[in-house]
Amino acid sequence: MIYLGIDTSNSPLAIALAKDDTILIEETSNLKINHSLTAMPAVEDLMSKAKVNPSELTHIAVAEGPGSYTGVRIGLTIAKTLAWSLKIPLHMVSSLKVLAANGQFFDGIICPLMDARRGTAFMGAYDGESLESVIPDQHSDVREFLLQLKETGRPVLFVGMDIEIHKETIGEVLGDQAAFAAPQNRLPRASNLIMLAKQSNEQNVHHAVPEYRRITEAEANYLKAQGGGES
Repeated sequence: MIYLGIDTSNSPLAIALAKDDTILIEETSNLKINHSLTAMPAVEDLMSKAKVNPSELTHIAVAEGPGSYTGVRIGLTIAKTLAWSLKIPLHMVSSLKVLAANGQFFDGIICPLMDARRGTAFMGAYDGESLESVIPDQHSDVREFLLQLKETGRPVLFVGMDIEIHKETIGEVLGDQAAFAAPQNRLPRASNLIMLAKQSNEQNVHHAVPEYRRITEAEANYLKAQGGGES
C-alpha cells in the first residue's frame, strides 16, 4: 500500500509518501507561500523524487480542518480529485489531531492550538497515550478552553506553531500544569497524518467536506445583516 498525505490546512505545507509502514519521503514548508500555487507542484515533485507513479498510489490522506478556510479547501480539493480520478480510497483526519500526534506518549493531555484571532483559537484535547479525544475539536475562546483543561487536573502539552501567541494566557491559567512542545515539534507532519489515516474509515469522495469548526466570514456577515448575530 502506498499512501499520499497532504496537509494544507494552515500556513505550513506538509506532504509525505509512505509504503506500508515505511515513510518514503516527507517535506514540510513554513514559508507562507500560497498553497494554491505550490501544493500540487510540491506533490508532483515529491512523487518524482520517490519514483512513485500516480497509478501506484493506493490511498489518499488529507487534513480536513480546522484551519485556514482557503488552505483546507485547497488540500481537500487536491485529495478528492486524486482519489476520484485514480479510484482509490480517501481518508480524512482532523488537522488538530495531526498536530497532537507530534506529542504522542506524553503523560497527560495534548492540546493542539491554531490561532483564530481576537483571543480565540481552534483547539482540541487528546489523551497523550492513545490520542483519543478528551475534549472535542472546536473554535473557542482560549481562556474558556484553558479552564476546561485546568479542571482535568492533568498535565497538558501544547503543540502548534501559534502557541507563543497565547503562551502568557496559558501560563496564567494553568501554571505548572502546562508544558510546551519544542519548536521543531510544533509544525504538522504529513507522516503523522498518514499513520492516523490508516486507523480511519474511507470517506465518500463526493460527500467529503471540510471541518471548519466555525462559520465563514461571509456567513457571519449575512447573519449579522439578518439581525441574527453569529452562531
